[in-house]
Amino acid sequence: MSKAAISMFVFSIYMVTVGLTLLVAPNFLLNVFGFPMTVEVWIRIVGILMVILGYCEIQAARNEVRLFFVWSVHVRVPIIVIFIVFIALNFVKPTLLLFGIIDLSGAIWTWLALRSSQQLPGGEKGF
Repeated sequence: MSKAAISMFVFSIYMVTVGLTLLVAPNFLLNVFGFPMTVEVWIRIVGILMVILGYCEIQAARNEVRLFFVWSVHVRVPIIVIFIVFIALNFVKPTLLLFGIIDLSGAIWTWLALRSSQQLPGGEKGF
C-alpha cells in the first residue's frame, strides 16, 4: 500500500468506527462529547452513511484509487470551516471542532502522502 493509501485506510477505520458507534449506541458518543442525548433516527442515519463512506474509502485504499484520495482531500478540508461556522452560530458546542480537526489532519496526511509520491492521477506531477 502506498503512503496515501495507508492514510486513507486509517481514516476509513475511524469513519467506520464512529459510524458504527452512531448507528448502535449514538447516545454514548453524544454524551462523551457533551452533546444532548437523542432518540431521533437522524443520528443513526448519519452513522450508516459514515459506515458506507468508510467502506468506500477502505476499498479505494486497498485498490490504490489515487483519484479518490485527491477527491477526499478536497471534501475533507472545508469540513473544519463549516464546523467553525456552526459553532459561531451557536448551532453546536465547540467540542464538534474535535471532529473537524480529525478530518483536517487526515486530509493533510493524505495530501502530504500524495505530494511526496509526486505522481497524481493522469500522470500529472505535483498536487
